[in-house]
Amino acid sequence: MDIEPVDRGLPITASLASGNLNAQIGGLLLTFDRECAPMIARREEYDPDAFERLIGLAESAGRPLGEYLMEIAGGTNFDLLAYRIALRTMLDYTSPGYIFHPIEIDDGRVAIIAIGSGFDGSGDPRIVSRRQEFGMDRLLSLEESMRVAIPGFDRAGQIGYYAECILGELHGLDVSDLAPRFDAQQSWTRELAAHLGPIAVGERERFISATSIDAARYGERFSSPPRRSASLSALLDLAGLM
Repeated sequence: MDIEPVDRGLPITASLASGNLNAQIGGLLLTFDRECAPMIARREEYDPDAFERLIGLAESAGRPLGEYLMEIAGGTNFDLLAYRIALRTMLDYTSPGYIFHPIEIDDGRVAIIAIGSGFDGSGDPRIVSRRQEFGMDRLLSLEESMRVAIPGFDRAGQIGYYAECILGELHGLDVSDLAPRFDAQQSWTRELAAHLGPIAVGERERFISATSIDAARYGERFSSPPRRSASLSALLDLAGLM
């Protein structure tokens, strides 16, 4: 995820709410068991041993991981690069991919989120971030990402990943920023629609099972569909989901 605070001198914050929030980034807050830490780290291209060491430091300090990271972030005046440098110094490690950051929730808790290693640096000058390596200084559309010159670029994998992001729309998340425009005549649009249609089948049931949420609570939390853009509607129609 390419997320940065509106005010670089303040923490990244989140509000708990159900339904659609206009002009806000929609997301999900999930709770994982401690033993899931290595799997979460691997998913985010973060070394599992380093993540375990980080959690161990928080436990030794008697603090939940989110609060522990918030203290570190506060000590850097919430400067993203300074925060990543501080983690690198503590762990003798940083990731070219994603790095765990704290998020202040309006109910008093502190969550963690994996954010793409910064365009301005990973925290270690010897480790070039993926964003810097490929010149990704902002969120790329699918069309733009198809043009990025990456050796061994996995076109099918990129389209599949993009389709999985679009699936958020089925749960009421506003994903219009991912679909500003789609040209039905482009091959990648047809590939995206062809991939999206099949994986959308049974998506709600898989989501309910994976998050251990019951159907009634799911309906309560994800009951307000977002306003679809004409471009997104056209894509969903092409995928047979309208």
